[in-house]
Amino acid sequence: MKILVVEDDERISDAVVEYLSDSHYAVEAVYDGQSAWELLEVFNYDMILLDVMMPNMDGMTLCRKLRKKGLNIPILMLTGKDTLNDKIEGLDAGADDYLIKPFELEELSARIRALLRRGASTTAPILTWGNLSLDPSTCEVFYGEKSLPLSPKEYKLLEFFLRNGRRVFSRAQILEHLWSFEQVPEEATVKAHIRGLRQKLEASGAPSDIIETVYGLGYRLKEKPE
Repeated sequence: MKILVVEDDERISDAVVEYLSDSHYAVEAVYDGQSAWELLEVFNYDMILLDVMMPNMDGMTLCRKLRKKGLNIPILMLTGKDTLNDKIEGLDAGADDYLIKPFELEELSARIRALLRRGASTTAPILTWGNLSLDPSTCEVFYGEKSLPLSPKEYKLLEFFLRNGRRVFSRAQILEHLWSFEQVPEEATVKAHIRGLRQKLEASGAPSDIIETVYGLGYRLKEKPE
């Protein structure tokens, strides 16, 4: 899952980015509404955390522009404005939820999980492939009864493929979805992480080719066993 944090208070932004990154999300941050708008015209995100009071373009204006454009991803507003009228304005602008500052990071995480579940109602809470299961709410992966100790990027890779069925992704597309635009490595990094994930799957007793190579195109999730 890729989240864009739009918050002009760098202290808050840094704390949110660090916490969510540790929770296996791919996170990017900008500090004003105009920069967010420019990113959202180019890149895809699964959720936006949006401050209200910002330079260049405030959060209410950005939210309205995104909804007018037809962008329907979840938007969670983060703001110190706590009157009933403020909340109504935010929700009417197109926000899906409204969290008052100061807030606990654990509550923010719970709100994010709830919005992602709501926005992907057709997706099972626990993602499965044969005896392999991934629980997005706890970030745990099991093959049968055996836990798989995956690195954050290996976890994100596996979740990404489990959520996208048999769709083929090139290395460039995987980088775009799972790495921030400021930290995009070489495409060979994708190959290295997939190799590491396959080795851990095989060590757990799972088939090592759950993520299969489509030569000349990229990678996809192997068809589920009968």
